[in-house]
Amino acid sequence: MTGPPIVKGTAAWKYFGDFRAGLLAGQVLVLQVAHPVVAAGVRDHSDYVEDPWTRLMRTAASLSIYIYGGPAGAQYEADRLRALHREFTGVDTDGRRYSALNPHAYAWVHATLVMVPVDTQRFYGTPMTRPELDEYYAQMCDVGRLLGLREQDLPPTWPEFERYYGEMLDGFGPNETISTLFETIRTVKKPWRWLPDERWERPRRWQYRGQMFVIRGTLPPALRARLGLQWTERDQRRFDRFRAVVRFFGGLVPTTLRSSLVRRIGKLNVWFRAHPRAYRFLGGTTGPGSSRNS
Repeated sequence: MTGPPIVKGTAAWKYFGDFRAGLLAGQVLVLQVAHPVVAAGVRDHSDYVEDPWTRLMRTAASLSIYIYGGPAGAQYEADRLRALHREFTGVDTDGRRYSALNPHAYAWVHATLVMVPVDTQRFYGTPMTRPELDEYYAQMCDVGRLLGLREQDLPPTWPEFERYYGEMLDGFGPNETISTLFETIRTVKKPWRWLPDERWERPRRWQYRGQMFVIRGTLPPALRARLGLQWTERDQRRFDRFRAVVRFFGGLVPTTLRSSLVRRIGKLNVWFRAHPRAYRFLGGTTGPGSSRNS
């Protein structure tokens, strides 16, 4: 299944960079590390515990290139990521060797990213129509092929993808990396060194409560229960009010502007690829997303 090029007006162009997707950052991290191979790779090779802010920015930069950086930029980023992840190997908690390029784990990470814009519209916007879903999914399959996913790891249609996604979720439960992620959110370091520690304590508590509330509200209910995360009817009412506010104010922003920031980031990152000296001058290494695990 192939889709149209990702150009202005197509489903991926409109929805992937919607600024409201930032509200799902914690949820998608939980879903990714729920996979045991991904969990082992993050545990052994990611620096998100020491520097979650930088890792989040690197991931956003990488994703922006796939959708808004043009075919050449997307291919460059795909090749870079595969080369980077080829180095990530180790032994999981059951004593089995793993590779970050394990095809099933690699496909699952892609699947969680495919679902982000769909969930963004479902929770905070207007759900995509079936024609939009078909077009969007076909475009994201093309992105998956760029990443090196095998055809057998790409369900051919949106309904088949939904079934695959649900079946994967049914097999996940608690693990050490998810617990570490929650603890990292609770104790996250201040984003700027110059910020006094005492000034960060209260915002840190607020961000922890807010992030965990949104994570609990957006996780699939069955997985949320297996992770031992409580969710009451009162929580649901509060979350519904929160969603309504985000939907209202987000709806005031024209569709073409909702992804404008991420589109600009994608184009800027492609420019940095062509001008690596400029990126190094600003404090980078070999390009956006180049440091450790993206």
